[in-house]
Amino acid sequence: MPLQPFTRNYQDNSTDAGFQFTFNCDVCNDGYKTNFIASKTYKKKGFWKGVGQVASIGSQLAGRSEGYSLQQGAGAMSDRFQGMTPEWHKEHEQAFELAQNEAKGHFHRCPRCHKYVCENDWNEQEGLCTDDAPRESTEVAAARAGKMVTDIKQKAETTQVYTGEITQRQTLCPVCGKPAGSGKFCNNCGAPLGLMVCPKCGAKNPVGTSFCGECGTKLT
Repeated sequence: MPLQPFTRNYQDNSTDAGFQFTFNCDVCNDGYKTNFIASKTYKKKGFWKGVGQVASIGSQLAGRSEGYSLQQGAGAMSDRFQGMTPEWHKEHEQAFELAQNEAKGHFHRCPRCHKYVCENDWNEQEGLCTDDAPRESTEVAAARAGKMVTDIKQKAETTQVYTGEITQRQTLCPVCGKPAGSGKFCNNCGAPLGLMVCPKCGAKNPVGTSFCGECGTKLT
């Protein structure tokens, strides 16, 4: 007898040792895993034939369209449990009913779109899922945050960060070779750190340079 789930969005995690199911929210796909129910026929004679055939029904049905019927899903499930004893299948059906009753308490069915959703995606004030009736406080907070980011970017684009003239300075003294500091004279030997201007091309060269680095003119 095929299982009749209250929602298609679930996985059968049952194994030869027992039964467990995960029911997923139709909006965020977060899952609720039911309590494990041990199989009473575990390790009985002839039972091991089906070991290794149990896998998640979600993976086998992944990629299929919404138009697929429950009978096709049930067919895939029956293929996975080939070799299991009739006693195991009876246990499986009973465990599935218990699991559904347990899971239903953690989901809401939206009367508009008929999705089964978790508490996070249920608007309790409107009695609809958040896809059909977003929470006002959430939307206001998101809109406010988006406006704040836009304002920050606009303010940054119009803010003048630096207005001073950028000039070149020596980092090492050309006389003693040590770090020269940020002043006009070397902190170590007192040598002037101003740049020499080439009389021909106007390029700036370090003090002590004999020839211009741009045009080769001799510097004095």
